[in-house]
Parts: sequence; structure tokens; C-alpha cells
Amino acid sequence: MRIVFASGNRGKYREMKAQLEPIGVELLFGGDMEGPHEIEETGETYADNALIKARAWAEATGLPALADDSGLEAEALGGLPGVHSARIVEGSDADRTRWLLGELADKEDMRGRFACAIAVVMPGGREPLVVTRYCPGVIIREPRGESGFGYDPVFIPDGFDKTFAELGDETKNKISHRALAVKGIAEMLRAVIE
Repeated sequence: MRIVFASGNRGKYREMKAQLEPIGVELLFGGDMEGPHEIEETGETYADNALIKARAWAEATGLPALADDSGLEAEALGGLPGVHSARIVEGSDADRTRWLLGELADKEDMRGRFACAIAVVMPGGREPLVVTRYCPGVIIREPRGESGFGYDPVFIPDGFDKTFAELGDETKNKISHRALAVKGIAEMLRAVIE
């Protein structure tokens, strides 16, 4: 089954491709295709935003489309940055991380969780597949590590003493919010493929 990944984010693409190939999904990289690359994410939930992107790509390409939306939720900030994680402030990942750490500077509670929703929209009006998963942990005050992207350098998942940016792809691809969501969507897709 060929599915287009409705994003130009190569890091996310690599994570998902590795997990979907074993079930018979050929994931095509949206960044290499003509498609609706600038989609306004107006949803109130991660699932809403994933569906908006997947629908737009399925309509544009005529192929099944997979999209995700993810974010970091800080308990002390009432769940912010949440669905606005990638655009809470203009600029780079480092700028957004600085904003987060600035907001948490006077807070004691550093608990948080990463969330990820994945949606697959099939052409022809079939019911979309949607799954949302979470990875709880702690936000730290100083970035650590070189791998990953986004808020990875300031998030330590429960049960570990390293940030996502220090753990490396192999471990992260087993335990992260996105890994758990991909596992969930893979189970749903396996039923469709069979």
C-alpha cells in the first residue's frame, strides 16, 4: 500500500517510514511531491490538525495520505504550548525552546508530556483512521543532546535519565509519543491491508 506522508519534515518521515515498512506500507515523502505544503492548522486538537492535513494531501494527490500533529504540553502552563508547539513563537526550534524555558523559569512543576495524533485519509470517502498517544516525562531547564528536533533537547521521558535528543533515534523510535501513535495506526492499517 502506498501512502503519502503529508509533510516536508524529514525527521518525522524517517521515524514513520521505519515503522510502517514492515507491515507493507510504502511511505512516500511529501516534501518531494507537488502538494499543499502550506496548510493552516486551525484545529482545536492534534487529531483535528492531523485530519486537516491528511484530507488536503489525499485530495491533492489522489493517494491515501498520512499526517500527524504533535506537541509538548507543560503541566505548569496549563498544557501550553500544546497544539501551538510548532508556532507558539516565530523563528526556529531553539527560539521556541527558549520561549518555553522562559515561561517555566519561575515554576516548580516541570512535568509535561509529548502528544501525537496520526490520521490516515483514504480517497473515496472511507472513514479516516485516527489515533492519539502520549509520552509523559519531565522538562529540564537546560537543553542537552544533539539529535532529534523541536523540544527534544529539553524533554526526559519517564523511566530515563537522558533527553530525547540524547537517547538517539533507535531508542526514541520505540518509546516516543510518535512511535506509540505510529504503532497504533500501523495496527489499524494492517487490518485495512489484509
